Amino acid sequence: MTENLPDPHTDLSGLSPADWQAQLDRIGEEFGYYEPLGQHHAALFIDAGPRLLVTFETRDSIRRRPRALPRGFEMLARTGWSLLVLIADDEGWFRSPRVWGYVDRLVDEGFFEDFERVLFHGHHACGYAAAAYSVASPGARVLALRPMATLDPAIAGWDRRHLAARRLDFTSRFGYAPDMVDAAAKVTLIHDPRHAADSIHAALYRRPNVVALPAFNAGSRIEPVLDQIGAMPELLELAMEDRLDRAAFAKIWRGRRGNPLYLRGLLRQLEQADRPAQVARLCRHGITTPEAKHYARRLEALIGADPAETRVLTRSA
Repeated sequence: MTENLPDPHTDLSGLSPADWQAQLDRIGEEFGYYEPLGQHHAALFIDAGPRLLVTFETRDSIRRRPRALPRGFEMLARTGWSLLVLIADDEGWFRSPRVWGYVDRLVDEGFFEDFERVLFHGHHACGYAAAAYSVASPGARVLALRPMATLDPAIAGWDRRHLAARRLDFTSRFGYAPDMVDAAAKVTLIHDPRHAADSIHAALYRRPNVVALPAFNAGSRIEPVLDQIGAMPELLELAMEDRLDRAAFAKIWRGRRGNPLYLRGLLRQLEQADRPAQVARLCRHGITTPEAKHYARRLEALIGADPAETRVLTRSA
């Protein structure tokens, strides 16, 4: 494998969609390949080290990243891993015969066997794909954030999200993700147990090689919170090394305590649940963060609503 890597300072932000895709094509041609897979999908491979990170991402999510690069690019300079990125339009969900055929070809060519260790990764719909396609590389690891299990109405008819995607085929090749993880060495799911829909999907992954790690009170914000606290590279490394367990994640997840996105979301939850003591406690913590003014105003409003009662609440908090 080549020792050359893409320039770590590469920045594709601000480009038009056509120019952005052309730059990915150029990077692929120089360091591996870029291959369109029909109208709604593509694959980018960077040939580097003996370990392989396989990520599933959407074009929009990549282009929203700080340098408009796939997630795995931050791991290239850090670890020297090879990188395979499966890219989908938002409506694609990787449910396409062209994607199935591409993965089948990789299996036939023994592509995954060339690597000493493989990690599949994705978030939500892409977490579903990471789990579903991990069957192509027996013994691989999987790290999935808020993964779906299926959108087959016969199984997940209760889930009213992503209604337009139900027209896609979730019953044939690589269809039901919880069945596709049987051959994985370890499958790590991270989700908020208090987020009902995500929890039901996670519960469908029942194999003994599955470990579920709780990210309480994060709701649908797990990935952006982890990004903002700079935790994703460490999570990926731990998952690749089979060292991501409950204790390791709990240590990383403590970083959320000063994260504005997490704290504002938690504040909304507590206010909607009408839990003034917990709101007061959170606001007192928030005063110690960079958003101190925001929480001071919330605490002042709480005190102003009932000064005597809230003084008790803030003392008990």
